[in-house]
Amino acid sequence: MTRVFSFGALIKMVLRIVLILLAACGVFSVVVNIYMIQSTKNLIYSQAADVPEKFTVIIPGAKVYQNTVSHVVRDRLEAAINLVHSGKCERYLVSGDHGRKDYDEVNGIKNFMCKYYSVEEDDIFLDHAGFSTYETMYRARDVFCVEDAVVVTQKCFAPRTAYIANKLGLDAVVYEAPEINRYASRTKTSWALREYLARVKAFLDVAFKAKPKFLGDKIPVTGEASLSWD
Repeated sequence: MTRVFSFGALIKMVLRIVLILLAACGVFSVVVNIYMIQSTKNLIYSQAADVPEKFTVIIPGAKVYQNTVSHVVRDRLEAAINLVHSGKCERYLVSGDHGRKDYDEVNGIKNFMCKYYSVEEDDIFLDHAGFSTYETMYRARDVFCVEDAVVVTQKCFAPRTAYIANKLGLDAVVYEAPEINRYASRTKTSWALREYLARVKAFLDVAFKAKPKFLGDKIPVTGEASLSWD
């Protein structure tokens, strides 16, 4: 009887510890999300006219297709190009996933910009290893020597983007890209759920000074854009 009781007590103790840990993780994630959203409010702009002037506009990558780009990318491009045309920024830094030969976000975006928006090729720098927002900002600082920037992204991703950029030492603000085509409610819900966890990961990446997968030689955004092409 003693053994049965001891084993049962052990199980209860383990379950209690697991529940306490889960509760602690839940509280931690809520606190991180609230903190990140509240602490970046003054760094996020919804109106282009209010965006302060910065040298570089950073366009984080997203899904591209063989001959076109996704609506997410299109919104970011429209926002970035409008900022440059209005004199808010001078150079583009397009960041994205080019980790495979058969998938290339950055050249796809660059080609789209030149073909449909007549953007000067020499103004577009390409970051082929921007596999995440954290890596994009880290490489913007250490590879492309960006000091100040406007990052264009969707409203949902703005707090995390602003948090990462500024914690990594960039003088950066975020401009919420206006929606050209309205996204479905389920899409926004999916983004919100994913972003809830992504903010926690971003907090930990910053706290533990995570390194990007790739760095490489410096290609200053003040220099020749062609050095970043392939």
